[in-house]
Amino acid sequence: MTDTKSPKIALVTGASRGLGAAFAEALAETHHVVAVARTTGALEELDDRIQSKGGAATLAPMDITNTDAMAQLCRSIHDRWGTVDLWVHAAVHAAPLTPADHIDPKDWEKSIATNLTATGQLISFLSPLLGQNGHAVFFDDPHNGEKFFGAYGATKTAQIALAQSWQAESLRTGPQISIVTPTPMPTATRARFFPGEDRAPLKDTRDETARIMADLAL
Repeated sequence: MTDTKSPKIALVTGASRGLGAAFAEALAETHHVVAVARTTGALEELDDRIQSKGGAATLAPMDITNTDAMAQLCRSIHDRWGTVDLWVHAAVHAAPLTPADHIDPKDWEKSIATNLTATGQLISFLSPLLGQNGHAVFFDDPHNGEKFFGAYGATKTAQIALAQSWQAESLRTGPQISIVTPTPMPTATRARFFPGEDRAPLKDTRDETARIMADLAL
């Protein structure tokens, strides 16, 4: 008899590299992964790794700041599967480090659009799909108030504040909202902030993903 049970669905935003890619690859062992990122080539490489392990993914090469595209994606997920079991939000814009009075206006706008505005829109799109039993995971990276981190620190802190409000509002009704602070990892974002850093002591993204998934019982 054929098993027609629908797969568990994991949406990973920012899935092309770093922690997002590690989560997408790991979750594909138990979920059908919808992988969102701007870089098509990196998504295809991710898909190759997932398929080599017997998993399956739907690739969504799009920018999360494109409201219409994200709305259509969420609608397509609803029409195909009805729900999202897990949303892992790893997408971020890491603006170059600069004094607060020298922040480039385009970087400032992109930081707000990616780290804050898109997150708020995605919460409103995904809340109905997650329902009472779904789970959303956000990653804190606290640099608020540190010198030269003005654009990133301000918008990332605002993103987490928004997630914390959603977490408090959903405490009794669901979905479950988790906010975790990963151990430093040798990601492209960190390399941009700390060029020349000795990367040997940093934790591998796959190992950190396994730790977080175990802590959250994902």
